[in-house]
Amino acid sequence: MCLSKYEKETILLTSEGDDFYDIQVYDSKLKRRLTDFAAKYPDLCRITRQDSDGCIFCIVDKSRVSIRLIPPYSDERKNAAREFAKKLSERKPTINESEG
Repeated sequence: MCLSKYEKETILLTSEGDDFYDIQVYDSKLKRRLTDFAAKYPDLCRITRQDSDGCIFCIVDKSRVSIRLIPPYSDERKNAAREFAKKLSERKPTINESEG
């Protein structure tokens, strides 16, 4: 059975009484990170199974998972970053200038 991208969900399940997250993931980058982490730290992360659709299921210690919410940049910060990038590009010599 071929699942659509919308059906390939990443799911983190837990309850306040648990010490772990039960994670189901299709995303290849996250699967690789979890697999590597499980190999390096088997006491903190365990791959429990993998299905034929490419989803892996794992259990990860709650102390190892965090969710970071990043607020959008303000216009002031965007403008400052833009000006900084302009100054860097103005100082950078081109290939022809550095040879001569």
